[in-house]
Amino acid sequence: MARRKKIYEGKAKTLFEGPEPGTIVQYFKDDATAFNAEKRDVIEGKGVLNNMLSEYFMTGLTNIGVPNHFIRRMNMREQLVRACEIIPLEIIVRNFAAGSISKRLGIEEGTQLPRPVIEYCYKDDALGDPLVSEEHIAAFGWATQQDMDDIVSLALRVNDFLSGVMYGVGIKLVDFKIEVGRVYDGDFQRLIVADEISPDSCRLWDVETGQKLDKDVFRRDLGSLTDAYSEVAKRLGVMPKGAVPMKPTLIN
Repeated sequence: MARRKKIYEGKAKTLFEGPEPGTIVQYFKDDATAFNAEKRDVIEGKGVLNNMLSEYFMTGLTNIGVPNHFIRRMNMREQLVRACEIIPLEIIVRNFAAGSISKRLGIEEGTQLPRPVIEYCYKDDALGDPLVSEEHIAAFGWATQQDMDDIVSLALRVNDFLSGVMYGVGIKLVDFKIEVGRVYDGDFQRLIVADEISPDSCRLWDVETGQKLDKDVFRRDLGSLTDAYSEVAKRLGVMPKGAVPMKPTLIN
């Protein structure tokens, strides 16, 4: 079989043309990056875990009526997703202060916020994905006001779902980020959750101990990233205890 045509390669995933029109194959790599790729490493098994966890979360969203791009998992490292036009924003939902908001506003990490806070970053690696306001988004035409209303609705629904799922297995959802894409059914446009939902894109702390179970383990040199992600997968029943993430496999 001929090798699939690569569409795009990012820091953590590679996208290939899908087997049917309007589909994309999303391949999860083992690469780990932080601080806008200033820190990088290859963490064996990370891609397998993120693929399985993203499948779990996207399937859960589908089951509660939250539209997203996931179609099916193809193998341990690949999933088939619906092609969409990505809005050039990272949508960040914060339930507790951590990371950049703590530094910007001087709020102690772990402080519960009065309500979920939604922030937006413009997706541009060269600029370091800068924080932007709804005024910027409207002025530069990245999204309409109706888009923004729909984005907020999607983000809060994802937050409700993830918070409940995580709390049920003793994990606090501190914050997360999603991307949103446009799909068209004839002349009708709608927005769907895209990219991935995994410990790469969430902050997850153990409810009892505060142990970090997300990419901050890599950012702050707190131990094994694979162990942290495996713990999340085991608690959710995604990966049975004792299972070992597979090494990378060649794509046909």
